[in-house]
Amino acid sequence: MSVARDEILGRVRRATADARPPPQTDPPRYRTRLDVEGAELLDLFEERVADYRATVVRVDPGAAASAVAGACRAHGVSRLGAPPGLPAQWRPDGVEAVEDRGLSTGQLDGLDGALTGCALAIAETGTIVLDGAGRSGRRALTLVPDLHVCVIEADQVVGILPQAVERLAPAVRAGRPLTFVSGPSATSDIELSRVEGVHGPRTLHVVLVGQFDAGGD
Repeated sequence: MSVARDEILGRVRRATADARPPPQTDPPRYRTRLDVEGAELLDLFEERVADYRATVVRVDPGAAASAVAGACRAHGVSRLGAPPGLPAQWRPDGVEAVEDRGLSTGQLDGLDGALTGCALAIAETGTIVLDGAGRSGRRALTLVPDLHVCVIEADQVVGILPQAVERLAPAVRAGRPLTFVSGPSATSDIELSRVEGVHGPRTLHVVLVGQFDAGGD
């Protein structure tokens, strides 16, 4: 075994004796920003979220609760789970909001849906990031119920992943779990038959809150 190894290594050395080191090249430059902002950035986010078969509605800051109530009516929802840190102005009238202070899996399964905020959203990929903090709530809250209604403020939308990573650094240092949500939970079998709701909510409804131009949705 030793003789064979030495023979092989010897051949390699002879074959590479005149080899030159590869030329030095500059390291690849990756994008750290997206050259899109303002209304165009929000348009991109809405477009990408819709690609995942999720619903996005835009409302002014004072209309978030009404938009959530509309989503509940559309989906026949009367009981929503919500994290304790959810802003009061987002809680809809006429819908029972059950605060998740350690609800069991069975109790979560008995809810019609979950209402949360988020840590941020990524326009290029249509992704929502939950960080386990006050507005995002526990990971279980957004995995067990069949509907997830997520309220996102316009200034939480960033362009691309590197920008998101920068903003999420405090959550990482604090050891909080990060969940990246790109549309409703879905999977496909070998024939590419899409099935939704297997590993999480079957339906995602996004309420995008901000000051929008007249005539916008």
